Amino acid sequence: MTSVRRFVLVAAISGLAALGAGTLTACEGGSGPNSAKVTPGEMPAGESWTGVYYHPVYGYLHLVETDSSVVGRWKRTDQSKWGELSGTKSGNVLHFTWKEHTYGMVGPSAQAKGRGVFVYKMNSDNTAILQGQYGNDDNETGSQWDNVKQARMQPDLKSIGGTAPEEAVRPGGLE
Repeated sequence: MTSVRRFVLVAAISGLAALGAGTLTACEGGSGPNSAKVTPGEMPAGESWTGVYYHPVYGYLHLVETDSSVVGRWKRTDQSKWGELSGTKSGNVLHFTWKEHTYGMVGPSAQAKGRGVFVYKMNSDNTAILQGQYGNDDNETGSQWDNVKQARMQPDLKSIGGTAPEEAVRPGGLE
């Protein structure tokens, strides 16, 4: 192989390797945390964030709205974990931070945290739903978390928690 061909081949392989390395860095989130691209709309007439919502895995999510803040707690249906969230609403959109605690565990692996977003909507049956996403750590997206509002159920933040369930989440308490 002539030295010119060898030089072109080595340059081409080096260029592909550099391109591959650049692509890998971009895939690893080099642009920062993932955020939801959601534009707030009007809250449906007569509706409120305050209520109890259900998801088959995350169980009953109890939310309480105060001014522009919303706080909440949930306990998974398998009773393995409980969580708390705190956020700010704008129309029918709620951006929140969350923490989830594993019963019976201590140390760093006993708790997960992240950010999320809910969009309050009415479904085709005129039932309130939360279309949501959450992410781990600084990410706001990554996993779906959709809930259906339960009729005739009142939220009770004190009913959910770890060793001190009487300590309800306060607005801004998770920041």
